[in-house]
Amino acid sequence: MRAVVASGPGGPEVLTVGELPDPQPGPGEVVLDVVAAGLNRADLLQRQGFYPPPPGASDVIGMECSGTVAAVGEGVEGWSVGDPACALLAGGGYAAKVAVPAGQVMPVPAGVDLVTAAALPEVACTVWSNVFMVAGLQPRETLLVHGGAGGIGTFAIQLAHQLGSRVLTTAGTPEKRALCVALGADVAIDYREQDFVEETKDATDGRGADVVLDNMGAKYLDRNIDALATEGRLVIIGMQGGTKAELDINKLLRRRAAVIGTTLRSRPVAEKAAICSSVVEHVWPLVAEGLVRPIVHGTMPVEDVAAAHALMESGEHSGKILLTF
Repeated sequence: MRAVVASGPGGPEVLTVGELPDPQPGPGEVVLDVVAAGLNRADLLQRQGFYPPPPGASDVIGMECSGTVAAVGEGVEGWSVGDPACALLAGGGYAAKVAVPAGQVMPVPAGVDLVTAAALPEVACTVWSNVFMVAGLQPRETLLVHGGAGGIGTFAIQLAHQLGSRVLTTAGTPEKRALCVALGADVAIDYREQDFVEETKDATDGRGADVVLDNMGAKYLDRNIDALATEGRLVIIGMQGGTKAELDINKLLRRRAAVIGTTLRSRPVAEKAAICSSVVEHVWPLVAEGLVRPIVHGTMPVEDVAAAHALMESGEHSGKILLTF
């Protein structure tokens, strides 16, 4: 099969398309013929040598894809050869075929074409599990989303808005802030020119955000806590701003707040299956109704994988970048 291979850790130029053996389904697994794969920030870290796949996962980059069922393993029920599907992966998405535990395979929501469906699994599972299952965002509470114009951000804005929460977000250009507002953000903050803590306080009459979804990590830790409301929950899902920072515990205690660090990729298969099942139950109906939609910046053939990674690193995109096979 065609698959993206890396000559070693490094820049986008280390990625090329080569040939690897076709995967075979193990017990409880499904093999998909991949039509598209979504790019994620974690893919860049893996390419650079900083984020290896979990034990037993494919070394091929790629944490989400869409395609059709090519084979089913022993004990798999509910899937047949030829079924359209999308999947949450521990690795292997940048390939023409991928084996995935059946619990992480999801139907394509009604009204979404098969290529676009590759933009859904990682963002939907990340947002639903972290913002709603872990942080427990409630209707009429306030969510602050950093990086609102990215894949995670655009989905979080829409989902929280549709479920009755107020949404604040940060973005770096007028065009990206306008997109965030169009998707349902009540306030779009220019993180380059405005202090997001002050803007969050102003927008909430001094109360702060009930939930903060953060992809920056160390760089924003102290200010994120400043932006929290009493009993607020800070959920850290990324480290774009570094891994080490000093935490003022007294400040955290005064707010009776929680700091939660999570990752999706390394969770046990059973946990990921439970998340996928919950997403299909709670999120897919909103997607099928067109109330929440995947935002796709563009698609690129897999042969242009290096250019796709360079585009993501530039930050000039909005929404998801997809590779097609």
